[in-house]
Amino acid sequence: MPLSRISGCLACCAELHVCRMCGFFDARKAESCREERADPPQDKQRANFCEYFQLRPDAYQAKDDTPANQARDELEKLFGSKPASR
Repeated sequence: MPLSRISGCLACCAELHVCRMCGFFDARKAESCREERADPPQDKQRANFCEYFQLRPDAYQAKDDTPANQARDELEKLFGSKPASR
């Protein structure tokens, strides 16, 4: 799905055409971009005009809000990390 530079999330109005949402984004690289021809912007979290932008397939991961998972998250916040399995 092509995104325009001004595309935003319908739920939270966050900008979507940003480096961190791109398939070429790689924080381990010097300019954080695997596309050698791209001219990476300074702010990787702001909308940009990069013509090599490709939306990552895993850019959005839905949060699981079932009651069981909410309770588990609350317990983890209260007691720390998950208990080791026996």
